[in-house]
Amino acid sequence: MGDELYMRRCLELATLGMGNVSPNPMVGCVIVSEGKIIGEGYHEQFGAAHAEVNAINSVWSAYPDQAAALLAQATAYVSLEPCAHFGKTPPCADLLIKNQLQKVVIGNRDPFPDVNGKGIAKLNAAGIEVISGILEEECTALNIRFFTRISQQRPFIILKWANTANGYFAPKTDIPQWISSPLSKRLVHKWRTEEDATLVGKRTAIIDNPQLSARDWPGKNPVRILIDRRLEVPADRHLYDAAAKTIIFNEVKTAVDGHIHYIQMEDMQYYLPQKIAFQLYLMDIQSVIIDGGVNIINQFIAGGLWDEARVFTSAHSWPDGIRSPEINGIITSVQTIGADTLTIYKNER
Repeated sequence: MGDELYMRRCLELATLGMGNVSPNPMVGCVIVSEGKIIGEGYHEQFGAAHAEVNAINSVWSAYPDQAAALLAQATAYVSLEPCAHFGKTPPCADLLIKNQLQKVVIGNRDPFPDVNGKGIAKLNAAGIEVISGILEEECTALNIRFFTRISQQRPFIILKWANTANGYFAPKTDIPQWISSPLSKRLVHKWRTEEDATLVGKRTAIIDNPQLSARDWPGKNPVRILIDRRLEVPADRHLYDAAAKTIIFNEVKTAVDGHIHYIQMEDMQYYLPQKIAFQLYLMDIQSVIIDGGVNIINQFIAGGLWDEARVFTSAHSWPDGIRSPEINGIITSVQTIGADTLTIYKNER
């Protein structure tokens, strides 16, 4: 139970990096000596120090005269295998070896080819005992975005929409009508701070004129992605403002104009979700929310290219409208959010 207790603390710490470390994984680290936590850390920002570095430094800061002796009899708990290669920072395995820790307990191995098993091997070669697989499922779930990107060469894809109680997604007219409650809207803004990007199609951009920002929740704005084959969305729409980087997939041009990045694609009427997913992978975008419209969402569903669907159902009905997408998946959660019901599905593939 001791190993699991400390690993749960690693997971709590790791979660604090949500939205700030992509395309790196979220990682937490706890240093324990004689049954007492003497240091903690997590990966706080992409390109900055890793969890193990911050945890070791916290020990030296708290116990400047005793740190060396404490670390030499300590166990490090890390939610993901320590890296063994030079990237933006030096290898964390080397740091643990340098500080002569007795033991390292790992949540799960890192699937990244430059790390996978190499961190464990390096620690073992230095005489450090390594135990892995502690709360492995929970540690994998925490970094499912990272693991999806590495194993499938695409971002983690979240479908999101709202429908009325009788299954309508949008009105048939070009007059926008809000379906979900203010509390649901605020939750969506929180989600935007946690993911790398959010995507809409041309019709949504023209009719709804969304900002796709996180203005109702503290945190960063996601990268905004627009599908606009012929560049028909007027430049006075919110997606063209300076609130965030905007990527526009189109068939006309590739160019950069300030924060607007135009990326040309061929034959966007064929295999569009697959093309988008691979392009986002190449751009190190690790997760994306597909936010509409119904045609775009249905294309991702038809292509089997989704990992999670988050569907708000309002208590209100409409007499008419555009039918919402139909999703087949495993229901993992049903919650009441204000006046709405939020159902979360997992792709059983």
